[in-house]
Amino acid sequence: MTTPTTDVATEPVANDRPATAERPARRVAAPRPSSRPNGQWKIDGTAPLNGNEEWKQVDDGLAVRERIENIYAQGGFASIDPTDLHGRFRVWGLYTQRKPGIDGGRTATLEPHELEDEYFMLRVRIDGGQLTTEQLRVIANISIDFGRDTADLTDRQNVQLHWVRVEDMPEIWRRLEAVGLGTTEACGDVPRVVLGSPVAGISVEELIDPTPQIDEITSRFIGDPTLSNLPRKFKTAITGHPSQDVVHEINDVAFVAVEHPELGIGYDLWVGGGLSTAPRLGERLGVFVAPDQVSEVWHGVAQIFRDYGFRRLRNKARLKFLLAEWGTEKFRQVLQDEYLGHALPDGPAAPKPTTTGDHVGVHRQKDGRFYIGVTPIVGRVSGPTLAKLADLLEAHGSTRLRTTPHQKLVLLDVPEADVEPLIVELNELGLEARPSLIRRGTIACTGIEFCKLAIVETKVNATKAVQDLEDRLRGFDLPHPISLHVNGCPNSCARIQTADIGLKGQLVTIDGEQVPGYQVHLGGGLANQNRDEAGLGRTVRGLKVAADGIADYTERVVKRFLEDRDTATDETFAQWAHRAEEEALQ
Repeated sequence: MTTPTTDVATEPVANDRPATAERPARRVAAPRPSSRPNGQWKIDGTAPLNGNEEWKQVDDGLAVRERIENIYAQGGFASIDPTDLHGRFRVWGLYTQRKPGIDGGRTATLEPHELEDEYFMLRVRIDGGQLTTEQLRVIANISIDFGRDTADLTDRQNVQLHWVRVEDMPEIWRRLEAVGLGTTEACGDVPRVVLGSPVAGISVEELIDPTPQIDEITSRFIGDPTLSNLPRKFKTAITGHPSQDVVHEINDVAFVAVEHPELGIGYDLWVGGGLSTAPRLGERLGVFVAPDQVSEVWHGVAQIFRDYGFRRLRNKARLKFLLAEWGTEKFRQVLQDEYLGHALPDGPAAPKPTTTGDHVGVHRQKDGRFYIGVTPIVGRVSGPTLAKLADLLEAHGSTRLRTTPHQKLVLLDVPEADVEPLIVELNELGLEARPSLIRRGTIACTGIEFCKLAIVETKVNATKAVQDLEDRLRGFDLPHPISLHVNGCPNSCARIQTADIGLKGQLVTIDGEQVPGYQVHLGGGLANQNRDEAGLGRTVRGLKVAADGIADYTERVVKRFLEDRDTATDETFAQWAHRAEEEALQ
């Protein structure tokens, strides 16, 4: 059901000019000129201009690990200092989760201590998405022993667990770190997990294996106290694959493999991407970065953010706002002159992808074995499922797998004779190598079940919608996967502005009553084989969907697309959604 209502849970989007599939919207507004300083350390000095900046300077978030192990784990939840709880804990991947039974209408009216439970979400950091079956089994057993079997695959290649107690953190860290995993800087105003191609080092098509560059960045700079107090979070992506499989356009800094006509294989540098309530697509600086320069350049961009990022207002503290003020030419000049000490050569843009970047299905590796990309529904798995998966892979001769930026798993090194038997057993675990195009394209954030910011349920609603749509659209020939992204609030953890159909959680009014629902975004997407450039989705004024109406709306709009699309040009959903009349999108 749709209804014309006021958007009660969003902020104005700064780059709200119409975007098309061919002409993407890129700009957010830089902070308006003000007589007050913006908190840029190199310009205004380091005096903190708000409470958040003050506690970060009083005691670094990295320091709270010792207190967790030696004080809070013994004293329990009640012993935790409030500033540690709501601030520094994040640096170690810990957020308090939502107390059960609090409806979305109260999200914006209650204080954090009223919303939060005495349990934590724990984010396990998985740089490049690279896992062994031994590591997977450790995560699975932590879920079983300490997390009530919970486990979600995120669209940042991490695994999130829930129901974690502070008392159990020392043992959890001991188990993770014994197999080379951790939670250091998994959250907070720090360098977050480094996204990497899920098929790094194994794909026949890749231009370069980015694993050495990812390893150098993480080994040198994760846990570095000179970078542990950034204005806000700092997201990184690196890929050597021509499918551009790491959503590089919405990261603060990204490196995309490219072949330079004189200098060989290296990377195209992007900066300033990010979504949330003021979405902005990243931009190329137009430089070529050699593989042995990646960590140096990454460090330079991170330091620019630290030194020049806006700190006074947190809603203007992402790198995208600095880029909006400076532009790419100044950004490149500052990077070269102040942080690198040398110029970077001009470089070409990477060509348009020719294949999809989610790696679902069966693919031959460069060594002759196979990798299999599988799809759980909306990233939801469990400790027991992950434990069974580890056993299953080892039984078929594999000890490696990868998480992906699309809430999928890629299973590596499968002998050809084991491919089909393994697929049958994976289906029994709810991990499909040949999913429907709806299941394949659907992702969802954590939602109201656990998240204190959420207004609407996501995982359950999206799962039910996928199952319904698989029945309703059976027999219809979709020309490509339809990406359906479901988010529980305006913050876009599920990337709603870059989906064919993006649903942003809010309260909607139906028959005079406010109920949970979603605002609809249509026709967004990142660069892929069907579109030359990334672009943000279109919103239609008043177009809202009730929380239980996802399947009804998606069925209706997809069938209208199939009726109206221009088959002569192989028109995509995104192209159609940007040209269609509003009536067709209702």
